[in-house]
Amino acid sequence: MKSLLFICTGNTCRSSMAEVLARQAADTAHLDDWEFASAGISAVSGAPASEHSIRIMAEYGLNLAGHRARLLNNSLLEAADLILTMTVYQRNILAPLAPGRVYSLLEFAYGMMGDIADPFGGSVDIYRQAAMQIREAVKNVVKLLA
Repeated sequence: MKSLLFICTGNTCRSSMAEVLARQAADTAHLDDWEFASAGISAVSGAPASEHSIRIMAEYGLNLAGHRARLLNNSLLEAADLILTMTVYQRNILAPLAPGRVYSLLEFAYGMMGDIADPFGGSVDIYRQAAMQIREAVKNVVKLLA
């Protein structure tokens, strides 16, 4: 089994949404040899997903209510076969710690540098925009992994 780890700042919005969206896309594509997880570089361990993230994922038929944030640590980095960050800055911080396995989500999905903007504290529409961007990128990632 291979492991893909999604990274954002607090693990309550972007990376948690990416994790459940990746599972959904992998199920649809019958990609059974990958598992998905998420963590945050500044996460408060045990914090729940944001209300807007839970709401938007429910619109996709996904349950994020039980998600609890995890702080990124060395064992998570070492266990991951692939690490996808939400920003280029996060990629640049983590790349030396896991050489050859760290990319930004947009870089891996489309071959372009760019960021998934942090919706934290924004309106439900801002979360919805981030979720749509993550969903499309994750679908492309799953196609590349298949």
